Amino acid sequence: MATLFEEYGGFAKVSRFVSTFYDKVLDSPVLAPYFADADMRRLIDHQTKFIAQVMGGPVSYSDSELERVHARYRISNDAFEEMNALLREALEDCAVAEDDIEAICKEIASRRSIIVSR
Repeated sequence: MATLFEEYGGFAKVSRFVSTFYDKVLDSPVLAPYFADADMRRLIDHQTKFIAQVMGGPVSYSDSELERVHARYRISNDAFEEMNALLREALEDCAVAEDDIEAICKEIASRRSIIVSR
C-alpha cells in the first residue's frame, strides 16, 4: 500500500503544499511575527521534510528534535491553531483529498505538546 507521500508525488508535490502554506503564514498577523527573521528557503526545505515525514515519506525528525527547534520560539496554542488552519487551507488549495487532509492534520496535532511552549 502506497503512503500519502508516494500517492501525492513525493518531495516535489509536498514542497508545493509547503510553499502554498507559507504564503498564507506570511499573510497571517498571528504567525508572520514568528518568521520575521527566518531564512524562508531553509525553512521551506525543513518543513517540506517534516510534512513528508507526516505523510509517510523517507524522513525522520524525532520528537526531541522538534521540541528543541521550536522551544526558543515560545509558540502559543493560538499560533498552533492558526498554523493548523492555514495548513488545512493550503492542502485544500492543492487539491488534497479531505480524508488525507484529516490524516495529515491529525498527525501534526499529535505533536502539539512538543511544539507549543509550556
